[in-house]
Amino acid sequence: MGKFISYLKTNSFRNNFIAAVITVAILLFIAFFSLRYYTKHGQGLNVPALKGLSFTQAVSKLEELGFRYEVDSVYIMDTPPGTVIDQDPDARTFVKDNRTIYLTVSMNTAPNVKLPDVEFKSLRQAQAIIESFGLKLGDTTYKPDVSRDVVLQVSFSGQPIKAGETIPKGSRIDFLLGDGKGSEEVDIPTLLGLTKDEALFAIRNGAMLSLGTVTYEGAVTDSAAAIVIKQDPIVTDSTTKVKIGTPVNITLSNKK
Repeated sequence: MGKFISYLKTNSFRNNFIAAVITVAILLFIAFFSLRYYTKHGQGLNVPALKGLSFTQAVSKLEELGFRYEVDSVYIMDTPPGTVIDQDPDARTFVKDNRTIYLTVSMNTAPNVKLPDVEFKSLRQAQAIIESFGLKLGDTTYKPDVSRDVVLQVSFSGQPIKAGETIPKGSRIDFLLGDGKGSEEVDIPTLLGLTKDEALFAIRNGAMLSLGTVTYEGAVTDSAAAIVIKQDPIVTDSTTKVKIGTPVNITLSNKK
């Protein structure tokens, strides 16, 4: 042990120790700067802001700065097609030269979706369901029915549509709803002597009934001037009221 301590005090040990420290320091210095050179430390660019630009504008910016890019597409409602809606890395992120920037661009055409089953569901329920499928609520109309604000029929572009049929995502669909008055009764209007237009107004607007079958009796030379000579139902001693929405059949004639 004494010899070892004596050796630590010699010039030979001191010189070897200093040489070893210097060698390690040089190796660390070389490794540090080699790594900085290899990774191009401090060299790079900030990613430009691309969201909201057209695809052409975004590509022009990226190519001008020397970035590569890859593109994915997705359909977003109410977004002009060909618009950059997302980017990775985000804007102002510092990255190396020649980095690949990933762009998400809105599609030109909407994908199709299947209409969910919303018949006989409440308006609020049905609206939430169609919106979860990427559809929008269009017009709502009402018809006499015991159910209030319940979907009785679904239409797309003016035509009834059933659950499972495909329509473009983002489409507006219309609901026919019940008005909750289907069980109420109204007086039967007297239509005899009225023209078809007058009778129709009395049936729909005045009594909230519906027009049933329209027939003609005899030679009708002027349908606009033809008057109602028969109706069904008609007021009798035993029947004066019918349920809202009941169809009324009329017979028209030019005979007076």
